Amino acid sequence: MVKERGRQMIAQNRKARHDYQIEDTFEAGLVLTGTEVKSLRSGRASLIDGFAEISGGEVWLHGAHIPEYLQGTWNNHTPRRKRKLLLNRHEIDKIARRVNERGLTIVPLSMYFKDGRAKVEIALAKGKKAYDKRQSIATRDAQREATREFGRQAKGF
Repeated sequence: MVKERGRQMIAQNRKARHDYQIEDTFEAGLVLTGTEVKSLRSGRASLIDGFAEISGGEVWLHGAHIPEYLQGTWNNHTPRRKRKLLLNRHEIDKIARRVNERGLTIVPLSMYFKDGRAKVEIALAKGKKAYDKRQSIATRDAQREATREFGRQAKGF
């Protein structure tokens, strides 16, 4: 059997980058059942309402939606169950300390296969205020317009 190489994206949480200011990111493994892996391989997942919490010294992913496997039988998984994330003890302690001290939130940014194993990228994030969101949109639009104008000048228009 050929071993998989590289990174295959399954799902992204684009709204998280808009709603939160990302401070630090971590890569974590996922504890999944067989039908969840098959459903993910077909590229079906959603991280929109997902968040992570630390309880009992373990990190759990809540709200991530992995739909039931279509060819599954009676032992199919539930779509929105909580899933355990695999991190080192040092990483868990670091995340817990920063969440307790500074009031940060743990949000999932993306889910992907890396060398055949399901991974999720989580981030320590702080919620943005409405004016911060408007400012980041304005900055992005100004950058886009400047790039567009530079391209026009390079072409001679």
